[in-house]
Amino acid sequence: MDKKLKKLEEEQRRLMNEIDNMKNTNKHNSAGSSGSLLQFVIGLVLLGAGLFWIFQSVHVSSSFGSFYHIGSWAAPNGTIIIPLLIGIVMLFLMERKIFGWIVTGIGIAIILIAVITSVRLYFTGGNLFNYILMFGFTAVGGGLVLKNLFKK
Repeated sequence: MDKKLKKLEEEQRRLMNEIDNMKNTNKHNSAGSSGSLLQFVIGLVLLGAGLFWIFQSVHVSSSFGSFYHIGSWAAPNGTIIIPLLIGIVMLFLMERKIFGWIVTGIGIAIILIAVITSVRLYFTGGNLFNYILMFGFTAVGGGLVLKNLFKK
């Protein structure tokens, strides 16, 4: 009986030590998580500031003229609307509307591609220090955010 009691007593001590160790590790983890939360927030602020600065330094213009160039072939801008119009007509005339929807979707995609490819982006003139800071903020902020998102 004495041996069983000693074994139970040792087992209880071992379990109590494990519980104490778990409490200590949880205290360390919670302190580390507040530090990592601070790093994450600082990273978000730096990333946001860097991206805002970059976006403020870019001018956007459009070169959408009277012709849309596909390689060496120049199509008038009105011709890119033809597939959309054909698709809409097909929706009203055909009983199986799936083909009309497909042609309409292709027409919308052609128009979106034409608009997107006609946009031109230009960086404004600035000094090297500003460019290093804006891309540095973005890189450091992105690194901190990714570090805290994918940390084990």
